[in-house]
Amino acid sequence: MTHTTFTQTFTRIFIMLIFFLGGGAMAQEKWDKVFAKSNEVKVQKVKFTNRYGITLAGDLYLPKNLGKTQKLPAIAISGPFGAVKEQASGFYAQTLAQKGFITLTFDASYTGESGGNPRNVASPDINTEDFSAAVDFLSNFTNVDSNKIGILGICGFGGFALNAAAMDTRIKAVVTSTMYDMSRVNANGYNDSMDAKARYKLKESLNNQRTKDFKNGTFAKADGLPQKLTGDEPQFIKDYFHYYKTPRGFHSRSINSNAHFLSKLY
Repeated sequence: MTHTTFTQTFTRIFIMLIFFLGGGAMAQEKWDKVFAKSNEVKVQKVKFTNRYGITLAGDLYLPKNLGKTQKLPAIAISGPFGAVKEQASGFYAQTLAQKGFITLTFDASYTGESGGNPRNVASPDINTEDFSAAVDFLSNFTNVDSNKIGILGICGFGGFALNAAAMDTRIKAVVTSTMYDMSRVNANGYNDSMDAKARYKLKESLNNQRTKDFKNGTFAKADGLPQKLTGDEPQFIKDYFHYYKTPRGFHSRSINSNAHFLSKLY
């Protein structure tokens, strides 16, 4: 065998080994976020289970210079409501990892790559448990200082983060970003626009829909973001649209970008 032939044969075998032995890992490392990847951070896809038996999918962000036995403070991050971990929460996680934290962002139950059926369910009690499940994972991760775990809730998940921090003593710090009071919004509407009569009509409509859903064997979908703006929408709808419905923040697994929550009472 000539040197040239040997080199060609070795190259083919090497490529085949990469494909068969490392192909899965290479596929997992494909960047699927809506923000640019940092060279200062390593990302691992992880899974863990909450107390409702639902498997949650997460992205674990680690500082690139992390030592094998080094212990760092950690932060679990989720939200905004209807978003996935590849959007805003992932950007928060990567930025904080650049600052020396181990961060874990995850898809809430019933959404994104996480488990749970039916899909696209909003459940404040289960989503509160999701945060504690993330703390379960971080508390048992080798490089995490379990006495220095915090959580960060964005948008509607700010309320879930406060719920979790109020009952889970392992959580030493809690931060909310652009939080809104989901219970108040559902009871009174945005900007307290619903009175008691309008609230009763909404409840009546949702309850009647349950009867129809049972009969039809399907679940009605709640309203989502419009496909196009007319210009007459409230500013917050315009802000949502310009993130979730444009290349800036669109992600195919995101409810806010590409789907609807199920219509239900919280």
